[in-house]
Parts: sequence; C-alpha cells; structure tokens
Amino acid sequence: MRMETSISQRQELRLRLAPQILQSIEILQLATLDLKGLIEREMEMNPTIEIDTQDPLSSTDGAPQLDVVSAGEPVAEAPVSAEAETASLDAEFERLEGLNEQWKEFSGSYRPTMGGEDKDKKLEAMQNTADKSESLQDVLDRQISMLSLKERDQKIAGYLIWNIDENGYLRFQLDEEFIKGCEVDPPCSVEEAEDVLELIQSFEPPGVGARDLRECLLIQLEQGNAKGHYDLELRITRDHLDDVVNNRLPKIAKALNEPVEVIDEAIQFIRTLNPKPGRLFSQPQVHYVIPDVVVEQVDGKWEVRVEDSYIPRIHISKHYQEMLKTAADDPKVRAYVKKKIDSAKWLMESIEQRKATLNRIAQEIVDYQTPFLEKGVDALRPLKMQFIADRVGVHVSTVSRAIAEKYMQTPRGIFALKFFFTGGTTRADGEEKSIVAVKQKVRDILEKEDKGTPLSDEEIAAALKKEGLDIARRTVTKYRKQLGIPSSRQRRKFV
Repeated sequence: MRMETSISQRQELRLRLAPQILQSIEILQLATLDLKGLIEREMEMNPTIEIDTQDPLSSTDGAPQLDVVSAGEPVAEAPVSAEAETASLDAEFERLEGLNEQWKEFSGSYRPTMGGEDKDKKLEAMQNTADKSESLQDVLDRQISMLSLKERDQKIAGYLIWNIDENGYLRFQLDEEFIKGCEVDPPCSVEEAEDVLELIQSFEPPGVGARDLRECLLIQLEQGNAKGHYDLELRITRDHLDDVVNNRLPKIAKALNEPVEVIDEAIQFIRTLNPKPGRLFSQPQVHYVIPDVVVEQVDGKWEVRVEDSYIPRIHISKHYQEMLKTAADDPKVRAYVKKKIDSAKWLMESIEQRKATLNRIAQEIVDYQTPFLEKGVDALRPLKMQFIADRVGVHVSTVSRAIAEKYMQTPRGIFALKFFFTGGTTRADGEEKSIVAVKQKVRDILEKEDKGTPLSDEEIAAALKKEGLDIARRTVTKYRKQLGIPSSRQRRKFV
C-alpha cells in the first residue's frame, strides 16, 4: 500500500449564520432583565452607544431619540467626493432615525433608571443589594458563644455545627470515622460528640441537630412536654411514625388503646411541627418575575403590550456620527468607528426585531386563548407551537425561542408563556380540553369527595367520563401525582 500526499479542490455548500443573525437569535430568547444586562455590557464595550436619559413622552422638540446608522461599504470602497459622502450619510441617518418614532410608539413610556451624575453611586449600589440573611450556622455559633464552654467543647461544637445541612439535620452518624475530622487533642471520643450534640439539639430552632425525621419531631415534642401534655404524641412519633405516614389510624388506635378520634387529634398536632427547622434560616433566594408581556382589555378587545420599561433606551452618539463623516482622511479611525457603529446598529435592530416578534406571537396566543382570559383555567384550549408559528409566519423554533423564560401578565395572574402551550383531549361532544383544564377538573372532583370514603383513581376516571372526558385510570393517577394529591388511602379521614 503506497502513501502519498496531493493537493485537490472540491466544491461544497455550507450554511453559516452571520454574526448579526446569531445576535438576533440570542436577543430574541432573552428575558427582560437578561436583555437589560446585555445592553449594559454592550455599552461598556462600545463607546458609540449611549443611554437616553430623556423621557420620550416629554420630548417636545421632535428630536429623534434613536439614531441608527449604517457602516456603509468596506473601507476599500470606490473613491467619492467628501460632499457626496456626507450627503449619503445624512440621508442614511435621516432614513434610520425614523426607527425612533416606531420604537417610541411600540415601547410605551420608559422611565430611565440610570443616568444623573449627581447620584451617589455607592448609595445606589447599597440600595440595590439584597440583604444577606443570617445563616443557620451563624445562629448556632452565636448560641455557643453565649455559653461558658471549655475550648475543647467549643471546637467539637463548631465541627458538628458546620456539618449540619440547610434543613437542620446532621446527616452523619457519630462514629469514630466521622469524628476523626474534629481537630482536638487528644482525639474526640464518640461519647464526647454525643454529649455536645445533645447540647446543640437544645438550641433554637427546635429540632436542629437531629439525624432523621423521627428524632427531629421527638426533640420538638420533648422540649414542649414539661407538663406531660404530649405523652401520646411522643408515643405515636416514637413507635408509629410509619403508620402515620401511611394513614393507618385504626392500627395505631388499637396498639395504643385509644379512640381513633384521639389519635387523629394527636396526629394533627404532630403535623404542625417543623420537619425542616433549618429552613427558617436558609431560605432560597427569592426570584422576582418581571412580566415581558402585558395583556389588557381595550374597548372590548384583548391587546398585547411588550413591557420594556426596564430596558434602557439607547442611541448612537452624535459625536461618533460626526466622526464618521469627518474621518475620511484617516482609514484606521474610519474603520474603527464604522465597526462600532455597525455593532450598535445590529444591537438596536435586534432589540426592535425582538419586540416585534414577541408582540406578534403573544397577540396570536391571546387571540387563541381568549376564552381562558374571560372564563379561567377550565376554558384553556390545547395549543401547539406549530399553530402559532403558522399564524405568525415564522419557524416553530422562533416561537420556542421567543417564549423561553418569558412571562405574561393577565387579569388572571402572571403566567409563563409556555403555560399556554399544552396538549389536550377531546370531549364526547367534540370540544377540546387542555391538560391543564383536565387537571383542574380532577382537583375539583377531589375537593367535593367524601373524605371518609375518598374516590379511587378508577372512580375519578368514571366521574370524568360522565362529564364527557374519557381519561384512562393510569392517566388520572399521573395527573393526581402531578397535582401533589396523595392516594385515596392517605386521603381517608377516620373521624
């Protein structure tokens, strides 16, 4: 077999997306606050972009607030006179400045949140910084410091505290392998660790330092049992917690020789205890939802408005526009300015295209789901992305990107745009029902059931069939679990 090298030519066709198209795709799928962050980053990198600090509704001089320019042809363009080039640029500015009026009309009122050199930037930063809550470990450390403990015990306590998870549990058994990590001399014994852990379990919040749910509940009951009020609850938790979970009240009543009513009352009190005491100090950060689209009824018609009051309005610096006109003698300066202005123009046009696309898609969703806006969840209609894509005249992937991580504010609440896209089933009379509406119907049926003899999934399916919805039992089971509703055995009330 002979090996050799050679040079050859071949033709092939490849599809490549231009950078500006990629930017448009990226901007389309950004949520409002993410888009705001992108604009601010672009402003840091592109000196030709400036933020408009003037309220467009209060402008009386008719001056355009959005100035978009084209970078024109490459630097190696055919030579033209300075007068002709200036006239061409002026015409281009005038043509593109018309986008400003479209933007103002489309955007609504924007109240700038940036600008004003007289602001105290440090104060503003502090006002916009979330308050750092005290952690569970901080709370426990503070309680340790209030006690007169030996240095050795303080080190053991600190080691145990920093191994307690966010729910307040010590997820490790106190064996020799675990306590090797405690740096005390001589090494800590299991008995010492047990004594210090018992001390920690007396701290606030009640139940902290437990190694499982049963111990957590027992700690809370024992702390409140000074006068023997919770003896029955302690016995139930210690010996019959599995039966409580599976709602086997008669079995517990027989074992403890108590009426079912008394057992049920005791269990109801146990349910008031906190199974995750550490969560009081380790709440996850709250994420606020900013609606990207607002739906309002105007003259009897539901209309969509893209909410962009959080997005800074930007324009291209007049200084750089003039520099582009006067830098004909310096190709490097002209090329740099053209590149930056081009980038700014693509950004603005991508933002405008995002607004227009989102507006059209949201309006089609609202037009189709008008029964939901007027009647509620039960009237939500099955909807596929392909249907909206065909109505708008775009690819289905564009619809998918446009609705990603975006929310719609309606008179019935704020919903993710994806909420309105759902499969469904057809009633016996031919009416289509969305999965969301069917789930709501399941919830309504269970809310009206006799708690002493709760409905099985088979009986729920039969009840739905009477209303024209032929749903299989296994589908009912799936919907019930998705709604977080326990089984009929666990829902049963014995009193």
